[in-house]
Amino acid sequence: MEQHPKRREYQQQHHLRSSASLSRNQAFALADGVKAPQNLVARIIALTAVLAVSFAVAWAAHLYFAIHSGIDQVSGHTATSARIAAKQPISILVLGVDQGIEGRHDRGNSDTMILATANPGKNTATMTSIPRDTLADIKGDPGDKYYIFRINSAYELGGSQAAVKTVSSLLNVPVQYYVEVNMKALKSLVNALGGVDVQVPFDFSYDWCDFHKGKQHLNGRHAVAYVRMRKEDPRGDYGRQLRQRQVIEAIAKKAMSVNTLSNYRKLVTIFSKYVKTNLSFNDMIFLALNYRGVMKNLKSGYIQGHDAWIDGSSIQVAPTSELQKISNMVRKNLNLETETLNNEETRQNKLNENNVNWDDPNAFTTYQVYDKSSSDTNGSSADTNAEQSSSSSNGGLFGGLFK
Repeated sequence: MEQHPKRREYQQQHHLRSSASLSRNQAFALADGVKAPQNLVARIIALTAVLAVSFAVAWAAHLYFAIHSGIDQVSGHTATSARIAAKQPISILVLGVDQGIEGRHDRGNSDTMILATANPGKNTATMTSIPRDTLADIKGDPGDKYYIFRINSAYELGGSQAAVKTVSSLLNVPVQYYVEVNMKALKSLVNALGGVDVQVPFDFSYDWCDFHKGKQHLNGRHAVAYVRMRKEDPRGDYGRQLRQRQVIEAIAKKAMSVNTLSNYRKLVTIFSKYVKTNLSFNDMIFLALNYRGVMKNLKSGYIQGHDAWIDGSSIQVAPTSELQKISNMVRKNLNLETETLNNEETRQNKLNENNVNWDDPNAFTTYQVYDKSSSDTNGSSADTNAEQSSSSSNGGLFGGLFK
């Protein structure tokens, strides 16, 4: 039966509308399909971010373990010391040894000796230079001999341990840690840190390097020249000690900066080759995180000695009052009660009280070093001098170290 024309026309029109609807639905489906590439890009970005974070974590882990291994290999232990973990005041003896410098190939002497203390409770620090020619009772000899000589010879005699014992006895202070740096490392260390900034006290030139008064950025070569120059400094070795403290302080501050992590490979190599210490990696991390505030209140200075000629050798003799002043300062920053010094150095000063005038600016020529058995009487008697001479000829006094 044939459909009515109008009905057929209605179905045709309805079919067109359905087709149009279908087309619109397909269009919507295609629109959804267009979003698929955008989702893919987002996923790629997210995956890249995850990979980047993973690589960063892996790099950080590699950095951590590389430095950890390098420093622990030097120190010989890994654990954080109880004193540092408890944030207690600490003392560190910094030794700059001259092995390999100027043709030396033996153990060498400690060209630089600086006793540093840090008190995180007070946020204070001290840095005291000890002149290398300071007369001292040298401790740590394997044969337990009696030596009175320049303090820098302690390192040659018994290494860092002897230097620590000698400084501890000289000032009556505990010395828990040491950092021994071969001076050959200074150039590489400063370069690895990207250089250091110091305040140059006056214009001078040394070893083909020029220095101008005021703030100056030093590379490794300039840093070595800066700390080694002595003869052109009007303050002599005391001026050099000041410049040594400047560079060490600048290195310490720069080494705590996160910006130096990119150079960690160089630092680890230098540290492993040229530095000896009894601080572990964990100790150093803890110090960097919990002791850095002490650098804001740093008191630096030196032991002021008096020039003397003893047995033809140039010596710096520190008066008892000077040793007592430094001892008091260091002990206070370690939260220790001050104590009256009573050691071999003060005994020698007492024995010489009638031989020298501490107010005399000229070098002493009458200061004597007495035998260990000498009584605390004035040192002008001929009998005492004879006893000293006899003892020296037997090798008991100076131990043959005076040269």
